[in-house]
Amino acid sequence: MAALVLDVSVWSADLANLEAELRRLAPAADSFHFDAADGHFVPFLLFFPDLIARLRPLTSIEFHLHLMATRPLDLLPAFLDAGIDRVTLPIEVGKRVSRALDFLLDRGKKTGLSIDLDTAPIEVKDYVGRISRIVHMGTPMGIKGCDLDVNACPRVTELRHLFPNAEVFADGGIREHTVPLLRQAGVAGIVPGSLVCNAEELDARVAWLKSL
Repeated sequence: MAALVLDVSVWSADLANLEAELRRLAPAADSFHFDAADGHFVPFLLFFPDLIARLRPLTSIEFHLHLMATRPLDLLPAFLDAGIDRVTLPIEVGKRVSRALDFLLDRGKKTGLSIDLDTAPIEVKDYVGRISRIVHMGTPMGIKGCDLDVNACPRVTELRHLFPNAEVFADGGIREHTVPLLRQAGVAGIVPGSLVCNAEELDARVAWLKSL
């Protein structure tokens, strides 16, 4: 089994010192995960294109955008111009997901879908030919600090069985006691926030995660 991929959530970094944080966290990150939204699909905004563009020259590590927006095509061009490499969209947006995926593929971007706890895993089937990653949300989307839902691990296993050619990642509820469970369930990667960003010994925390 390949080493666990760490898609480090910048939301949990020190937002007042992002340049220093990206440099500090770079040895831990296989990619940097940026959450963005429109204030409608989920009730917050977070990262925006001009900020991404300012951060992009600071590192060559992949920038991954999780865009939680009702109308993703309204926002995607500006984010891609800012330097985003990979985009995950919520399957719950409906038909707009299909058009957005086509747009991203035409621009040569890596694509994925997120799926929340209330959506049946089988609903991903209509998109599997156009995505390489499925991000399972183990907590309510857009809310920090929640515990991993008890159904998260079985759903990860189901996604792995249904879609063996796609990577399954876990986002939400990423804690020291939950990562081994998610790994056993079959995740290829996680979206760690405070687990990595607030680690007292970053190197040791990353070594442990990579050993799972």
